[in-house]
Amino acid sequence: MEPNEFEGSPKTWPPLGMPTGSVRAILGLLVVAVVVTKMARFEDFQTDEDKLWIVTLLITLTHYFTSRRFVALSPEVRRQLEDDGVIDRERHPLFLPRNSIRVIIIGAFSWLAYHVYTNGPEHENGILYGHHVASLLGMMASFLLGAIVRGIGNWWNGYRPQRSAGTWGDLKALGVILVLTLVAIPEFLGQQSVVPPIFFRVALGFTLFYFGSR
Repeated sequence: MEPNEFEGSPKTWPPLGMPTGSVRAILGLLVVAVVVTKMARFEDFQTDEDKLWIVTLLITLTHYFTSRRFVALSPEVRRQLEDDGVIDRERHPLFLPRNSIRVIIIGAFSWLAYHVYTNGPEHENGILYGHHVASLLGMMASFLLGAIVRGIGNWWNGYRPQRSAGTWGDLKALGVILVLTLVAIPEFLGQQSVVPPIFFRVALGFTLFYFGSR
């Protein structure tokens, strides 16, 4: 660790003396490892404990793949605020290069997708049909894809805040509201069977993609 790394920062001594975010990185990687392992074994995820692992995973993904700053700051302004002790200094968790945790998470699920594709039960021509693991993997892939699209968009725009989402942003928002409403209404009425399962999965996948892209 660099000398006086956190001098002037509100958090002068982060947990365990590691860079800020290291404990969250360890916890997040453990959650990802558990879920990936269980999915690689094609477990059913039917118990309450299994469902809690999925919920925790989604919260972890939200933490790492969505923006957490209320105001977009240029690198110069951010450094000045850090020097003045107004905001915490940003350091890379676990002493790893920038974005390493995100790359590890994406890599883990990429391996899982390959494993499911090549080794899953009900396997036909390289495709896993009707298995819950494939559905869960599709939902998580939708969220990660949205986050990747957002990152590419931010890079393309030079990380400058956009005044308006434009026509594409409006169409995307209207689309996700419409498809989720179409599957939510039968749920409210207790008529879930009227919605084809594939449409239900597409609607939820589109919703997760939208959250990831924001």
